Amino acid sequence: KHGRICQLAFLGNIITRAGIHIPGDIDTAGDAFDSYPNGIAAFFGPDSIPTDGKLQIVFFIGFLELFVMKDVTGENDFVGDFRNGLLDFGWDNFDEETKLSKRAIELNNGRAAQMGILGLMVHEEIVPLGYDADLPIIGHLV
Repeated sequence: KHGRICQLAFLGNIITRAGIHIPGDIDTAGDAFDSYPNGIAAFFGPDSIPTDGKLQIVFFIGFLELFVMKDVTGENDFVGDFRNGLLDFGWDNFDEETKLSKRAIELNNGRAAQMGILGLMVHEEIVPLGYDADLPIIGHLV
């Protein structure tokens, strides 16, 4: 799960830094999605998401952890298999060697995403110290 979450976090960071945001307002007060800063500054800082919004995120993740992202049916083939008899995408048709290969690829992509999001967070935090990292994909973080 951690690798999948980091893949989403890395992709979300890249997309929002590219200026792509969900259109419309995030709340009834009229605050737009793009009115909040990108990255860590969205959670910590003077212009961060309000506490109620952060609590909504925490409760939503808790709901997913407790009720959705678990093996409900007992049919899982391996740790992290949350298909629950609903989604297959042909997984059962692969031979064992292909299944092991695909699982290894997913684990390695998750590990790469964990390093990627950690790198983005570190670069974001060292900018106030006087470093201006010029990242290959998204450029300067300032």
